[in-house]
Amino acid sequence: MPLLLGCIADDFTGATDLAGMLVKAGMRTIQMIGVPRAPLEEDVDAVVIALKSRTVPASEAVEASLQALRYLQDAGCRQFYFKYCSTFDSTDAGNIGPVAEALMEALGTDFTIACPAFPENGRTIFKGHLFVGDVLLSDSGMRHHPLTPMTDANLVRVLQRQARNRVGLIDHAVVSRGTEVIRERIAALKREGTGIAIVDAIDNEDLMRIGRALDDMPLVTAGSGIALGLPQNFRDKGLLQATAHAGALDAPRGARAIISGSCSSATNAQVAHFIASGQPAFAIDPLRLAEGDRLVDDALDWAAPLLDEGPVLVYATAAPEDVKAVQQRLGAARAGALVEEALAAIARGLVKLGVRRMLIAGGETSGAVVSALDVTGLRIGVQIDPGVPWTTTLGGEQPLALALKSGNFGSEDFFSKAWRLLP
Repeated sequence: MPLLLGCIADDFTGATDLAGMLVKAGMRTIQMIGVPRAPLEEDVDAVVIALKSRTVPASEAVEASLQALRYLQDAGCRQFYFKYCSTFDSTDAGNIGPVAEALMEALGTDFTIACPAFPENGRTIFKGHLFVGDVLLSDSGMRHHPLTPMTDANLVRVLQRQARNRVGLIDHAVVSRGTEVIRERIAALKREGTGIAIVDAIDNEDLMRIGRALDDMPLVTAGSGIALGLPQNFRDKGLLQATAHAGALDAPRGARAIISGSCSSATNAQVAHFIASGQPAFAIDPLRLAEGDRLVDDALDWAAPLLDEGPVLVYATAAPEDVKAVQQRLGAARAGALVEEALAAIARGLVKLGVRRMLIAGGETSGAVVSALDVTGLRIGVQIDPGVPWTTTLGGEQPLALALKSGNFGSEDFFSKAWRLLP
């Protein structure tokens, strides 16, 4: 069967999030780390290409995304999907708007939607405003994000600042009335000259209605939630067969470890819960890294005798005020780079010590670790929490089971519950 859905994700954890949702909806899915250099040999329905393009200059994000699109076009994909974070992480310069418009132009389409809603994780959109749980995005912890602080919850306004096309809205009064009404609203917006429309969604039923309305849309831009509604379109056309075990994995055995670089409020709570439960944890201090301390070696020496007893945690996760203080001392870019390089080196060392099952928290951290381990792709398996599945690796020196967790995702006990789901 030819590939049905070709996806481009702007970070590694976001790619895994999307791939997990597609598996949940019955599509056999593989995630590739960067644009592959050869044709895919896997028998799958969908492929997600994970880029590290969320926070690079917009021109670089556009170039990388177009390269990924050309690969997916050559692979014969029937529909394309640009995936970004459910908190719409971006700046006024991009990268969501510039990438979406470049993909639209390359595909010869004059309209697409933008919908980061993910109700299972508390991301909902109403009247074009994004909520995180019960608060507006601008009142959530995302307002303190070190790279992409989100201080405006009005997604029409946010996207319009970084897009050339007119940005419109398909509000919940339309979405709640069903797929045909959504299609009618899309047609009206196109006649008015609107190029991109933010779409409201407050629950999974909304996502299913929206997804069904996108059956002939060449490009979809969204978080991972919309993925729930797309597979049925392919089934209706006789292109997708029912797959009972789309997420089956053969996970390697071995020692367990957690690498945490995210400083989100969710990950801070998860680190605190793990430590409070009496589990072993080693903190990475960026200021000590900057002074040349041997923290990588120290972390590995500390972990080695503990690996037979259970999972160990190595973390650079810190409270917002501590992160800000470090950035003021070192600069945001240098602080981030020091932490990523150290955590990636620790991950390599842990694998040499026998770790075969690893949980990684944070998009930037996941990208650094996966690249350091020479992983070229991931098979997608069972979901731990909404948006975070276990995976097994393609490429690299050793087969590994990895869970790449977006900083904002997962319950407080996520670090503990993850291990119970592996066979």
